Amino acid sequence: MELKKDINAVSIDMLLIVHSEKRRAAQGTHSDQQADPSALLQRRGGYQGIGNGVRRWQKLEGNDLHENLVEKQHPQQPQVITSYDSQGTQLTVEVHPRDAMPQLFKKFSLAKRLQGDKNGNTRPRQPGGKDAHAYPWDRSSLKSMSLDLRQFEKLDLYASQVTAKSGLDELVSDLLQEAHTDLERVRAIWIWICHHIEYDIAAAQEKDRQAFKPTDILRTQKTNCDGYAGLFERMCRIAGVQCMTVPGYSKGFGYQTGQSFSGEFDHAWNAVYLEGRWHLVDSTWGSGLVDTTTSKFTFLYNEFYFLTHPALFIEDHFPDNKNWQLLKPPQSLRQFENNMYHKSEFYNKGMLSAHPETSMIRTVNGKATVTIESCAPTLFMFMLNGKQEHGLLSLRKNGMKLEVYPPTMGTHKLQIFAKGNSDIYSSVLEYTLKCNYVDMGVRLPAELHQPVGPSWFSEQMGITKPSHPDPIIHTSDGRCSISFGVEEGINVLASLHGDDGPITEEAQRRYIFQLHWEKRTELKVQLPHAGKFALKIFVKKRQEPGNYIFVFNYLLCCANTKVNWPMFPESFGNWGQDNELLEPLSGVLPANRNIPFKLKLHGIAKVLVKGQDTWPLTLNHEGYWEGSCSTAGCQEVYVMVLENANHNFYSYILKYKVNAQ
Repeated sequence: MELKKDINAVSIDMLLIVHSEKRRAAQGTHSDQQADPSALLQRRGGYQGIGNGVRRWQKLEGNDLHENLVEKQHPQQPQVITSYDSQGTQLTVEVHPRDAMPQLFKKFSLAKRLQGDKNGNTRPRQPGGKDAHAYPWDRSSLKSMSLDLRQFEKLDLYASQVTAKSGLDELVSDLLQEAHTDLERVRAIWIWICHHIEYDIAAAQEKDRQAFKPTDILRTQKTNCDGYAGLFERMCRIAGVQCMTVPGYSKGFGYQTGQSFSGEFDHAWNAVYLEGRWHLVDSTWGSGLVDTTTSKFTFLYNEFYFLTHPALFIEDHFPDNKNWQLLKPPQSLRQFENNMYHKSEFYNKGMLSAHPETSMIRTVNGKATVTIESCAPTLFMFMLNGKQEHGLLSLRKNGMKLEVYPPTMGTHKLQIFAKGNSDIYSSVLEYTLKCNYVDMGVRLPAELHQPVGPSWFSEQMGITKPSHPDPIIHTSDGRCSISFGVEEGINVLASLHGDDGPITEEAQRRYIFQLHWEKRTELKVQLPHAGKFALKIFVKKRQEPGNYIFVFNYLLCCANTKVNWPMFPESFGNWGQDNELLEPLSGVLPANRNIPFKLKLHGIAKVLVKGQDTWPLTLNHEGYWEGSCSTAGCQEVYVMVLENANHNFYSYILKYKVNAQ
């Protein structure tokens, strides 16, 4: 039996019960939770959400719930009208007086609810007008009531370790040993279910109804969404807490941006009555995820779906009865379909808002811009069509700004990830980009990784007070000089990357000459030709083992096609951190010329320049070593130093090439 929507007429409540075996046979299995593209980054194999179509609990109990309901109905019985269409589909309409209890809640109630809880309540009251406006969201909390999660630490540990018993009554009794308020009772039940009940993939695919009976769930510790919801409700009722199962639609696994919802509900969750108000929970989505590549469930607790604020819960849960939105005014199904969907990780990672607020973006002059506001400094990254290309992502103190330039016209998928306090990037937003124009002048280097430009993160990594705070640097002659402060004990490494084909790692650094003075590092850059280049900045703590860590990059742009700068001279390991080279900066010297040399070296006794012959450099009153050498008759020129006057050997620190005659 499939329940459709509850329809309120002027003077009657009508419940439409539609039986269509043909449609049920044609419909596939529904799943519940949104696929998480961050799974690839988490190396978990692509976790997906869990759930299945909502089954009807009244068919799962030993007795017939419908008969029990009829016995307790209002003395004035409903009028039943049955008709058939040309395809044999039966349509049954029950017409009830206005003062009759809405049958929607009866149909989704377990038979034993009518026996009453220990407080003597025969059934929970429905949410009303005062509930709808009782949850203003000021972005200060993700919950529908004030909570300090630290107060649950002891209870959570206890509840997660309670073992399943032969019956629900005994299990609930054990859980309540450490729970003394209704809130704590609900929390203990929530924690136990989320940590012990596994999503039953096989039962969901085969639609095995036995998997959803509370007794079977307790025995197998497996079920799916309506099993989770029914078990949660049953345990709450035993604990004396009013609880309801709420059916509806969800933006879960398989959800596509802007899709429409119709037909059978694909999910079920719960509402609990605490401190005079209703609150929403989803233990299915709180328990874990399914890896679609292996069809295995993994427990992965998600706090977000415990007493979620209705303003946030509505983003991926649409109840069949609008009262269960707990919103004023309630959203329509069309609004639910069209509204921007922020994943739970968006809020778990501390995001507050995103712009634009629509899930579909149309580019303007080939560009789309997305900004996110967060409550704390956060690391972000993006993917356009599965690649980290064609965009400029800059970090802000409380958020980020992303400019995306799709490479082709048409529809593109944009995913945004955030790192938060963990070491894992999680998907927080997805957009669909519609591009009807491509700016061919905006071709970003493939090696332009994220983020671009200095930020709070680069400062945290030891790079301070940059000479160029903006991520893009334009140069008319292909040269630029960039400097920044460097904290004590930090080594800096830089490399230049364009899109002209393979280039050796050594050559990537040879277009940059690195100088140090007064606790600042200067990068002299000479672009090999016109175009756009990524200048990547890495750091490493001097005393710690391991590789350099990427921090950020600049986008260097030069439109001058006459630019053709050679590389800088090659430097060796003895080139000190505080050395300074004034001339010659070109790593390729002309043949048969006298070349002047000027450089500052620290802690050096003697300096020689060696070509065909050897020429000494002299130390002037400003502290620079000066002199010249001839390039006649040689192919290479070296700068050599004697570190101590008592030593009898020189070390190479610079190497130049000489043009062939």
